[in-house]
Amino acid sequence: MKPKALIGIIIVGLILIIGLVLLFSGISTYNKMVRLDEGVTEKWSQVENDYQRRADLIPNLVKTVRSYAEYEQETLTEVVEARAKATSVTVDPTNLNAQSIQQFQQAQEGLTSALSKLLVVVEKYPDLKANQNYMDLQRQLEGTENRISNARRKFNEATRDYNTYIRRFFPRMLASWFGFEQKTYFEAKEGAEEAPDVGDYLD
Repeated sequence: MKPKALIGIIIVGLILIIGLVLLFSGISTYNKMVRLDEGVTEKWSQVENDYQRRADLIPNLVKTVRSYAEYEQETLTEVVEARAKATSVTVDPTNLNAQSIQQFQQAQEGLTSALSKLLVVVEKYPDLKANQNYMDLQRQLEGTENRISNARRKFNEATRDYNTYIRRFFPRMLASWFGFEQKTYFEAKEGAEEAPDVGDYLD
C-alpha cells in the first residue's frame, strides 16, 4: 500500500473516531440534561403537593374554629378566600419561569398570612385551644409547613444542579440547540426560609 493511501486511511479513521467520541459525548450530555430537567419537574410537583396538603387541612380548621369563635367571621372569610386563590394558581411544571413561580408564591404567601392571623385570633379562645380536634389539626399543619420548607429546599437544590450543569462549556452548546434554558429558584421572602413554628400557638 502506498504511503499516501495509508495516511489517508489513518486520517479518515481518526476523523471517524473523533466523530464517534463527540457523538457519544453529545448523547450522554443530552441524556443528563433530560434527567436533571425531569428532576426539577419532580421536585416542583412535590412542592405543589405539600402546599395542596396544607390547603386540604384548612376547611376542617375553619370549621373547628368557627364552632368556637363565631364572632371572627371576617378572619375566617379571609382564610377561605386566600385558600381559594392559592388553590386556583397552578404552574405548568414544563414551564417553570420566573413569572409563573412568582404568581404561585404570592398566592401561597397570602394564605400563609391569613393563617397567621387566624392563629392569633385563636389565642382569645382557651376552650378552642384545648379542643382535641383543633390540636390535631394544628399538629398536622405544623408538620405540613415543615414538609413545604423541605420541598422548597430540595426543589432549589435540583434547580441549582440543573442550572450549573447546562452552563458548562459543552452542555451549554447542546442546551442552546435543544432548548434547555435556566430555571427559576423558589425564593422565599426574607425571614421565611424556615417553616413557621405554628406549635407556638399551642402553648
